[in-house]
Amino acid sequence: MVSVPHFPFSMDESLSPVSGNPSVSDAAAVNWTDLRAKLYTGTENTRLQAIADLSKAGTEGLNLLQEFLVQSRDYSPTWIEGRVYQVLRQADRPAVKAFLNQQFPMGIVPLHSAAQIDYTALQQVLADQDFQAADRLTLEKLCELAGPAAVRRKWLYFSEVDRFPVEDLRTINLLWLVHSDGRFGYSVQRQLWLGLNRDWDTLWPRIGWRNGKKWTRYPQEFIWDLSAPKGHLPLSNQLRGVQVINALLNHPAWQS
Repeated sequence: MVSVPHFPFSMDESLSPVSGNPSVSDAAAVNWTDLRAKLYTGTENTRLQAIADLSKAGTEGLNLLQEFLVQSRDYSPTWIEGRVYQVLRQADRPAVKAFLNQQFPMGIVPLHSAAQIDYTALQQVLADQDFQAADRLTLEKLCELAGPAAVRRKWLYFSEVDRFPVEDLRTINLLWLVHSDGRFGYSVQRQLWLGLNRDWDTLWPRIGWRNGKKWTRYPQEFIWDLSAPKGHLPLSNQLRGVQVINALLNHPAWQS
């Protein structure tokens, strides 16, 4: 007999097993104990493969992915949770949509803000993997953090970045990390930059912002999906020099 994954909470109608074909493959042949162990404790590659396998395993597989998200909610989400969330969003099953609406109506990243900034729209476009819209919205939110003058001019002074609350910059960065398989975000850019001995001229081609002596042109030459180089997004305007991105990558938010 197949051991069906169970939820750690009381199942109501919105969390009941999804209807329809039970599986892309034979559900009875799935080793649920093994898949569950891989999802919770495997290496990154093993966990990714488990997520892919469960996404094709019908009702029981989707239920186990829902259980995983619920049990992970007390911890800061990683891009593994982001991948599970993406799979569930794409499941196109009413019960799964009801589960997400009930359990994660704002998304899976807690939207903390010391400045009372609303990051709901940013989470939505990132969850949709509309990275071009997310990049524009990120700049808007940074300008909101900087104050009314920055909102009017639509760009930042580096001195304004220094005053950003740690909590807000971490929220923005975590949103990018979780919804990009860990490929995008200021902390990713910082890690690459530090690994290159803080050499900007070496960083630009590494993250796809320059090719030789030619700067990448906005927006048509940037890559707005996960095939982009690691650290490609979010963007910073280099026409005004490196002071803004230097301030972002040196912000206290990245200090443990």
